[in-house]
Amino acid sequence: MNKLLLLAFFGLSLFSCSQNKERGENYTFGSTKIVSDESLFPIVDDEHLVFQSRYKKASIEMVYKPLKGALSIFLNDSIDVAVLPRELSEEEKEVFIKKNVKVRSIKFATDGIAIITSKNNITDKITVNELKSFLNGTAENAPVVVFDNVQSSTVEYLMTNLDVKKLNAKNIYALNNSEEVIKYVKENPKAYGIISVSWIKRPTKEIEDMVKEIKSLAVRNDKGVFVEPTQSSLKTGEYPLKRDLYLIDCQGKAGLGTGFAAFLASDIGQRIILKSGIAPDSLPSRQIIIRK
Repeated sequence: MNKLLLLAFFGLSLFSCSQNKERGENYTFGSTKIVSDESLFPIVDDEHLVFQSRYKKASIEMVYKPLKGALSIFLNDSIDVAVLPRELSEEEKEVFIKKNVKVRSIKFATDGIAIITSKNNITDKITVNELKSFLNGTAENAPVVVFDNVQSSTVEYLMTNLDVKKLNAKNIYALNNSEEVIKYVKENPKAYGIISVSWIKRPTKEIEDMVKEIKSLAVRNDKGVFVEPTQSSLKTGEYPLKRDLYLIDCQGKAGLGTGFAAFLASDIGQRIILKSGIAPDSLPSRQIIIRK
């Protein structure tokens, strides 16, 4: 859906909410569920909390799952709004087309895949080919590499973009979530971890101290430049392992999913992303007041 149209819907909803408070679910009131990729928890949780605090009559239950689990719920269950680190494939869209439901997606941010290691590790950079050799098991003396989950979006991203057919090397391990990856890397200085950039830019309170003990490796891009995953390098595309984030709404009606999508694209929603350290889809406006 066009972002301007979404914002228009959101603005109109403020009026409709005051006029039609008892009509069930709408843009800013009622209840619904949204499933989100677990790797995006830090940023999605921030957006969710602010949305809920501003719209007291809205009740959104967030369900966090690794990508494959999130897609399974989204495609086969009653949850019809999802926050994902990619758009749906043509095959996935076909599920909704057969139900005569229009797929609406809005890009709201750019995240990245971070390659992390302990600050005690002397290594501070890596090439994409080196990473690929670690995952394929073709590198000599490869370090231990840990993922957040065998069903995660980080696994899918690297297997797709690095053309890795199967993760069967002895040095590759899948844990349960991103927090476990950070803990493992902190406790094993020579290990590498692969997680969403959002987890190191906006860590939960439980892992704030551990995040201080790790670092992100600079990755060489196609121009031969080693680039760290910063807000700027994600926005410009200089960091090679970037990915766009989408809210996908298959409600087939105007509801809280539409309202939350509009909120993500709004000035407030984009400022939350800006503060989080990943790249907002559009830069929030700034007001400059000149006093005489």
